[in-house]
Amino acid sequence: MLQKDNLKLGILIGLLAPLISFFGYYFWKFGQYTLSDFMHALQTNKQLVTAITIPILLLNIVVFTYYINSKKDQTAKGIFAVTLVYALTSVLFKFLG
Repeated sequence: MLQKDNLKLGILIGLLAPLISFFGYYFWKFGQYTLSDFMHALQTNKQLVTAITIPILLLNIVVFTYYINSKKDQTAKGIFAVTLVYALTSVLFKFLG
């Protein structure tokens, strides 16, 4: 399934990879705190948003690069589109939130 060249697959991967990264980062750096405490810290500390955005988007960049190099352009296009949405959301949250 992951070998298909499909825009919907790219969108799905683009949505799931940051979630995996988010929880991985949470358990690695903030595992001693509850998820609720961590979410509250994200809402109140704008610097933390920047610190977590980079590792979250990093996995999307890796997966995007894999699909580009595999000549799966439609899948890569979906991953790229979702990555842009995540990045713009992060910037808006940081500066407008």
